[in-house]
Amino acid sequence: MENKVKKIVPQDKKEAPEEEKLFVSLRANRWTEFIGQEKVKQSLKTAIEASQGRKESLDHILLYGPPGLGKTTLSHIIAKEMGANIRVTSGPAIERAGDLAAILSNLEPFDILFIDEIHRLSKVVEETLYPAMEDFCLDMVIGKGPSARTLRLDLPKFTIVGATTRIGLLSAPLRDRFGVTHHLTFYTPEELAIIIRTAAKKLAVPIDNEAAEEIARRSRGTARVALKLLKRVRDFAQVEGDGNITKEIVERALNILEVDPLGLDEADRRYLRGLIEKHSGGPVGIETMAATIAEDLGTIEEVIEPYLMQIGFIKRTSRGRVASESAYKHLGISIVLPSAQPKLI
Repeated sequence: MENKVKKIVPQDKKEAPEEEKLFVSLRANRWTEFIGQEKVKQSLKTAIEASQGRKESLDHILLYGPPGLGKTTLSHIIAKEMGANIRVTSGPAIERAGDLAAILSNLEPFDILFIDEIHRLSKVVEETLYPAMEDFCLDMVIGKGPSARTLRLDLPKFTIVGATTRIGLLSAPLRDRFGVTHHLTFYTPEELAIIIRTAAKKLAVPIDNEAAEEIARRSRGTARVALKLLKRVRDFAQVEGDGNITKEIVERALNILEVDPLGLDEADRRYLRGLIEKHSGGPVGIETMAATIAEDLGTIEEVIEPYLMQIGFIKRTSRGRVASESAYKHLGISIVLPSAQPKLI
């Protein structure tokens, strides 16, 4: 099962080998390092403190929201605060009920099982998970035909932390079995600037406040994007500068990477230009837009459109996608009003 699940022991329970210390993790390790999502953090802190006071396992937790907002990081912090091991797997990796049984039977009391992309669990695996979540037992069918019999395995008290970017694809029975459900939201530029300065300190890279704020403005409200841009800007600072990250270095690097002041990349601008220049700003259907810019539907719906809607550049209507006046202004395109219709005499 090595390829199905990964066991992670809290840092205070092991000493990293010397060669592993060369890798610098930018992931937050404790509540004080995790910036943003204040209501989610407070709720989780309360749940953890209450469960520890009762000496019970934590309720199953479901975290959902756009990618890159910290669902995986929160699961690791939860395990650390509980003083428990965390085992990491994903929905697509658990192909059969037997795979799930092998994972669950190897859990220890109070362990955290993190399932990423939990909405991609197969129906058979999902139904096998129900008694494990509710009664901490596993019903297995041994044999086939008339000689088949049911075996119930008792499981230790554990906690599942599920993460998904598409909670609408979760079945209602599975969704209702999570005692704690939280939606992670996009970060503000101020929160992202703090995250960037903290990460730069871990990387031992000097960065001034203006540079951090500039990266934050172009990070699409997403922590993962902010850290990715910081690493790329660090490369430019090292090769073309003196190693210090300044606002000038940030602007030069991100212009070369085609990330504009609002965080739009080439795919976003290609989408907007296709909508405005080839379809007069809409309304236009999603299939037509996919054919226009040669992108698949999943990329448009899950990667491109969410941020464009967040900043008010497009609208989804019953007739299709429509570009807003702000999108025209950002691209420097004049809005062409329809010609007046002649009056009937």
